[in-house]
Amino acid sequence: MQAGSLREQEFLAAVVLIALGSAWATEHIGVHALFGAFLAGVLVPRGAATSEMLMQRCRDLLVVLLLPLFFAITGLRTGITLISGPTALLACAAVLVAAVAGKLGGSALAARASGLQWRDALSLGALMNTRGLMELVVLNVGLEIGVLSPTLFAIMVVMALVTTAATSPLLTLFARIPARAARTVHAG
Repeated sequence: MQAGSLREQEFLAAVVLIALGSAWATEHIGVHALFGAFLAGVLVPRGAATSEMLMQRCRDLLVVLLLPLFFAITGLRTGITLISGPTALLACAAVLVAAVAGKLGGSALAARASGLQWRDALSLGALMNTRGLMELVVLNVGLEIGVLSPTLFAIMVVMALVTTAATSPLLTLFARIPARAARTVHAG
């Protein structure tokens, strides 16, 4: 075995131990383990050769095993049948409308106010509207610590899935809006 490879393995082992130790420590003091692992990740210098080596070594495991496992666990925790009855359906619709109005609408209006055409502003809003992995992580933590009820968790997961799934169709729809002649911005 080469000396460089051995050093990489030792470094990887040290990083994993630090992440697990930090996660255990934060869990032990009453803060979620995710925050400890996050703090350990902050210690790894960005852009350095060590950071790149860590990403190359861990990427396959993360993408092939851990990410699908996380999505499967989130799906198993989501009691979609809890969103039944007029009150829960109305709450789900209200959360969805508020989420889209807040991110898509807010981003589009801000982009339009800064000079973008409606087509581009709405496209930017659609891209900003998508929810992703980070929101699901936060929702899972909220469910675990009891901040979210199982029904609210299900509503928020549905909202994250709907807004993410709507991104591509919305971009296609917004691309059909006719473009006006581009305005030239002059510095003056």
